[in-house]
Amino acid sequence: MDADPNSEEAVEVLQQLGLKEYEAKCFVGLTRLNMSTAKKLSSLTDVPRTRIYDAIRILEAQGLVEIQHTSPQRFRAVSLEEATATLRDQYEGRVDRLHNALNRVETVEDDDSSSVQEVWTMRGRDPIENRTEQLINTATEEIVLVIGDQTLLTADLVETLTGVEDDIELTVGALTPSLQAEIQTAVPAATTFVSELGWLHGEHATVDDTAIGRLLMVDGASILVSSIIPDSKAEQAVFGEGFGNGLVVVARRLMSQGLVTENTSGA
Repeated sequence: MDADPNSEEAVEVLQQLGLKEYEAKCFVGLTRLNMSTAKKLSSLTDVPRTRIYDAIRILEAQGLVEIQHTSPQRFRAVSLEEATATLRDQYEGRVDRLHNALNRVETVEDDDSSSVQEVWTMRGRDPIENRTEQLINTATEEIVLVIGDQTLLTADLVETLTGVEDDIELTVGALTPSLQAEIQTAVPAATTFVSELGWLHGEHATVDDTAIGRLLMVDGASILVSSIIPDSKAEQAVFGEGFGNGLVVVARRLMSQGLVTENTSGA
């Protein structure tokens, strides 16, 4: 396949979605052509002609390609909208199957029945955001969230926060007045404040210092604290739960110091 960065990226993503290399190359190649024979498609994609037909049959079975049974055969990709809808359905279906299978997996009893409270680490913005939203959804009394980076106020997080029940106390802190105003607009039911925690502001930090990403406490018993690496912007977090957990106790005291300042109610 000729060196086109967009085509290469599309092939890579299709492979991540489950297509094999030749299948992905053939599909991307067909999206660039109105119609093609095996010979022309092989020349464009560098896929051996003898492998074109196998790849096309698999793509046809997945609803991504149509075949015209002429001599020679001609192929064309379905529309971009139809292809993305088909791939989305297949991907979501596989995720649902995985969830159901894992949900039915037999658990192994642990001989260690001790109730030692532990702290766990996590890496990656998506899993940390998912854990943040999961914790928020488990709240029954109180949610306190401090956002240390504007990029963390995502549409998904806003949707989760706006879905919090009215009888749950929701407080959201920000590093700056401008971010506080943005939070107030996006989540009007929340009580918002500008954090007065000096370590969170990083007032004396250099550009090379790791910055706090988010600090979440739910029902005074679960805590998640994340940091953002300056160079890569990667997010990593520690998570703990249990009222007696030392991490939770310390975080409750630190966050209470940040909340004694004058709050602004968004409601």
